[in-house]
Amino acid sequence: MATFLIGYDLNRPVQNYSNLIEAIKKIGAWWHHLDSTWIVKSESSTSAIRDYLRPHIDANDELLVVKLSGSGAWSGFDSSGSSWLKSNL
Repeated sequence: MATFLIGYDLNRPVQNYSNLIEAIKKIGAWWHHLDSTWIVKSESSTSAIRDYLRPHIDANDELLVVKLSGSGAWSGFDSSGSSWLKSNL
């Protein structure tokens, strides 16, 4: 199972994030401690995740899906956030 970073900018004022957020949570185990950044575990590919999420954003929004390499560094997260990252990257 791979780990992916998902980032987005929803560019319409007062955009409703709920459909996109629910779709991201259905991908697999997830981490979300930054506003528009998620890390998820999935058997899917980057393009499959992008295609799955695309119906939940507008044409002028931006979406990034990146497969992570397994290493990372961070600062400022609580112990549960850090623990999830250590266990899942």
